[in-house]
Amino acid sequence: MLDKTYDAAAIEPKIAARWDEAEAFAAGAGAKGGADPYCIVIPPPNVTGSLHMGHALNNTLQDVLVRWRRMLGDNVLWQPGMDHAGIATQMVVERQLAERGEPGRREMGRDAFIERVWQWKDESGGAIFNQLKRLGASCDWSRERFTMDEGLSEAVLEVFVRLYDDGLIYRGKRLVNWDPTFETAISDLEVENREVDGHMWHFKYPLADGATYEYVEKDEDGNETLRETRDYISIATTRPETMLGDGAVAVHPSDERYASIVGKLCEIPVGPKEHRRLIPIITDDYPDPKFGSGAVKITGAHDFNDYGVAQRNGIPLYRLMDEKAQMRADGEPYAEEAAKAMAIVKSDETPDVVIVDAINLVPDELRGLDRYEARRRVVEAINADGLAVMTLDEDGNAHPFVESKKIMQPFGDRSGDVIEPMLTDQWFADAKTLAEPAIASVREGRTNFVPKNWENTYFAWMENIEPWCISRQLWWGHRIPAWYGPDGQVFVRKTEEEALGAAVQHYLAHEGPWKAFVEEKLENMEPGDLLTRDPDVLDTWFSSALWPFSTLGWPENTEALKTWYPTNALVTGFDIIFFWVARMMMMGIHFMDEEPFETVYVHALVRDKRGQKMSKSKGNVIDPLKLIDEYGADALRFTLAIMAAQGRDVKLDEQRIAGYRNFGTKLWNAVRFAGMNGAVHGGVFDPSSAGHQLNRWILTELSRTIDEVNAALRDYRFNEAAGALYRFVWNQLCDWYLELLKPIFNGEDEGAKAEARSCLGYVLDQSFAMLHPFMPFLTEELWAGTAERDAMLCHTAWPTADVKDRTAAAEINWLIDTITAIRSLRAEMNVPAAAKAPLVLVGGSDETHERIARHRAAVQRLARIENITHADTAPPQSAQVIVGDSTLCLPLGDLIDVDAETARLEKSLKGVQGDLSRSEKKLGNEKFIAKADPEVVEAEREKAMELSQQVSRLEMALANLRG
Repeated sequence: MLDKTYDAAAIEPKIAARWDEAEAFAAGAGAKGGADPYCIVIPPPNVTGSLHMGHALNNTLQDVLVRWRRMLGDNVLWQPGMDHAGIATQMVVERQLAERGEPGRREMGRDAFIERVWQWKDESGGAIFNQLKRLGASCDWSRERFTMDEGLSEAVLEVFVRLYDDGLIYRGKRLVNWDPTFETAISDLEVENREVDGHMWHFKYPLADGATYEYVEKDEDGNETLRETRDYISIATTRPETMLGDGAVAVHPSDERYASIVGKLCEIPVGPKEHRRLIPIITDDYPDPKFGSGAVKITGAHDFNDYGVAQRNGIPLYRLMDEKAQMRADGEPYAEEAAKAMAIVKSDETPDVVIVDAINLVPDELRGLDRYEARRRVVEAINADGLAVMTLDEDGNAHPFVESKKIMQPFGDRSGDVIEPMLTDQWFADAKTLAEPAIASVREGRTNFVPKNWENTYFAWMENIEPWCISRQLWWGHRIPAWYGPDGQVFVRKTEEEALGAAVQHYLAHEGPWKAFVEEKLENMEPGDLLTRDPDVLDTWFSSALWPFSTLGWPENTEALKTWYPTNALVTGFDIIFFWVARMMMMGIHFMDEEPFETVYVHALVRDKRGQKMSKSKGNVIDPLKLIDEYGADALRFTLAIMAAQGRDVKLDEQRIAGYRNFGTKLWNAVRFAGMNGAVHGGVFDPSSAGHQLNRWILTELSRTIDEVNAALRDYRFNEAAGALYRFVWNQLCDWYLELLKPIFNGEDEGAKAEARSCLGYVLDQSFAMLHPFMPFLTEELWAGTAERDAMLCHTAWPTADVKDRTAAAEINWLIDTITAIRSLRAEMNVPAAAKAPLVLVGGSDETHERIARHRAAVQRLARIENITHADTAPPQSAQVIVGDSTLCLPLGDLIDVDAETARLEKSLKGVQGDLSRSEKKLGNEKFIAKADPEVVEAEREKAMELSQQVSRLEMALANLRG
């Protein structure tokens, strides 16, 4: 006999241990002979990570699919693993060293630091795996992989060298996101753009040689509003310190205000006057004539938009800052460097783009300063020289024109430091070439996105893809397999020995100073005598891009690779479609000649109950582990699944989780009730042999539910699958079937009892199986606790739809609808619960009359009906509802105070109508729609819809009373 209550905290660890001991989730466990392979690779969590709500949703949905396919008999592998998370892990260990007062990374040296990171990983890393096990994730944990393990590291080396040999990886100087705290390039995904308070300064760039022009402004109708002679062009900037690296001033080709000075030179108003640089005024489509002055300074080495303008127009790029985002202190004095820059401007040649990283255009007095201190001094110097655009205050006094405004600022998500666009030497992958077959794959339907609208996002990113910066200036990660000779020649090989061999062959084959050196030391040559290894490591996304095939043993042609590649489904969040999904597509197709997965299911965000995005600053982050402690893993899983509608964010309310814990409790209590009445679990029951109409009804509804769940899971409609299960188990099985069985269990017909007991046990067993992917702990415990079983529930065959008796289903569902409708009428009209009411049936076919006669006892008992009569018209002052082809009427005169009830309903209707009017007025306010957060607007729409439904119900109730 089951315990009186289900104790999730006690039972879940016990079930998890049972699964673990049985190796229940090993690849292929429970598979039938000749089964189809089915594989999902887990999006590898960071080794530093802990379970958050995004993980909980993502892994719940994967587990639902995996458990379902395992029970269908497929050869299932859910491949687990972790990402080494370069920058995050390095930060954790460096912070730990600092907290303990130990030597820092640079004092320790690279090898010692890397050893320390491995030590941390072995001792503390990967805690999230145990947390995923608490969630019930049924991965094959024996196959756990790590992006830095030996096999995956071999795959990374193989890929890098092959792509380099194919000309798809190269080294170059480009603009990247630079984190000054970690002194490394980072990906766009590691950048958080935040709105902050900022300033926009307006400055004058004087025209060269004292030139002037007529500056004219016009209104939309072409009427002249301003005309003046100017000897400067006005620009606005939020970053005055970067003016030192300007390469041009750009205006739109259609901007008539500046047409006469396009092609002329203007002076950057910073630095010693005698050495101030001249830069050209050019045209480009980037400037917006309606924004600011319409003129934009182009600092290609410190702004991504400017970089694009510079590339299109052959504008030089001058790097101003060092790796710590301080103004550069290297190079020759400013006068000499400015002269070099001027020589480039005056050159007749117009290259595609000129990268002049060697020239330091920071004035001597600013070198070595923090970028923000340099900004302050630049502004002071420009103002002192009278080159700020001036504006008048209310008293007519002139002041430098500075606007206070909100600006978008990029921050490193780990460091919290402001990101600096930086021109640096990095390794790049030719993403454009790699993307072409990956784009075709989705266009031609070999890989499909669910929901389909995410394909548009994928195409938008992939068709405008830039070279992928794959190098990072970190120590923790896959070291780039590149070595440099003494003359800078690069040798890319998998090992140092191979690189040395290639270098020796190269220098022996080329005349030059290094040929003799190599010949002399050839017999005793050590790598360090000739080569220096590249210090950088690879972007974490590089190794995770290989995940679907590297985890299966590639580059070896393993059985696992032959069996489970390509994988079937990828379950992921929308935020990494480009950073991970797209790159897996590129690498998978390039190296495996086949897409890495058939379907990409993109789930939405988990938000708080008000629809707000969770963040520490808002204080609304929900910890899934605390929810598991409070409500159990099954309740959390079922909540996430039933709310995971395609294209809709999950608004997580703790009350919903409590409600679905009650759902589990209801099933538990139903099983206890069934046991008390002799239900037979695990027996041999042929559902097609059931003869009683009530049993054939529940078996038909069971079959319908099986079909619904299968169809929903095939289409990744998790919410519909969970909803179908909830309706069947809670409403049809626990509420109605058990209630309607009571007269049979209490009756004298032993044959009917026996059939009911066998059918009830069978339906419960099938319900355990259907619910198992969603609520694995509870169902496994119920399965084991109700009978001796041949196998664990996780390996039991998925239910099949065996009985579909439309006649029985129609009649019992009519009975349920009838009782439900009468109960609703009683509740709406405040009929006392203990009062037995008369029921008048108006109209209806002979079949309906026969049904009411057959089920008279059930209707009277369950709807608290005193007697049932028939009439041609509804009695006065009766509540009415249509069920099927008849009208059910409850005469209310003797049951309630009609006048008092009418007054109550009228008062309630007036209040709800007022609330609805206010809500509709708010939704009709264009300012509210435009300014309010989308979540707030959506919540107001939902509120208005609910109020409208309340109005309809109250109006109908009043109509019945007045009828």
